[in-house]
Amino acid sequence: MDRIFEEYNISLNLEDKYQLNESISVDHTRQEIKNMKKTLFQIGEYRKESIEEYEKESEEYNNMNNQKVDLIETTLNLEKIISSLDENMKTNFIESFKKINKNFNRIFQVLFNGGKASLRVDENDILSSGIEIVAEPPGKKLQNLNLLSGGERSLTAVALLFAIFENHPSPFCILDEIDAALDEANIYRYTKYLKELSEYTQFIMITHRKSTMEIADVLYGVSMQKEGISNVITLDLK
Repeated sequence: MDRIFEEYNISLNLEDKYQLNESISVDHTRQEIKNMKKTLFQIGEYRKESIEEYEKESEEYNNMNNQKVDLIETTLNLEKIISSLDENMKTNFIESFKKINKNFNRIFQVLFNGGKASLRVDENDILSSGIEIVAEPPGKKLQNLNLLSGGERSLTAVALLFAIFENHPSPFCILDEIDAALDEANIYRYTKYLKELSEYTQFIMITHRKSTMEIADVLYGVSMQKEGISNVITLDLK
């Protein structure tokens, strides 16, 4: 007991509690003591600060673990929200796509005086796939937009623009020289349809075509008689 106290500064009073087991050999006891010393050496010197450090590290671990749980729950909630938004987007897109596609074919036939046109999309990947525009002007085969002439592409684009516009009307719209590539026959049908839309939408058109100017209520002409100085001429056609 004295030796244990001298080496480890630990006071043991075991005589009253335990009786020595004489069947245990001295060699066995020495080996046990040797193993215990080795274990104590590996543990290192006892420090009172160790308990405080353990409590501090344990508290920090618990805080980080709670944050991890919160992040996992937040991630799952966000994934549910994203999934719900994707479904709503698909539903709204399909609904609008069908209406615009129907409008597109109808307006295309008005502007081209016949023919047919449609929009195509990959139904298996609606939100990521592109939209293909297929048009068939009168007297031509059904073909991709890239195979049409410049004027036909412009008029097809106008038909699609008006189809989208009718699905989501706006009180105000600016058209910047979209009639530049159209011939007189196409401009006539284009301006006639534009006049119908002007009943509920105000259009500002930038154009150099006389036929388009004729349907306007007010004309604003901009000229530069002197370098760096612009003059605006207004003409009310009502």
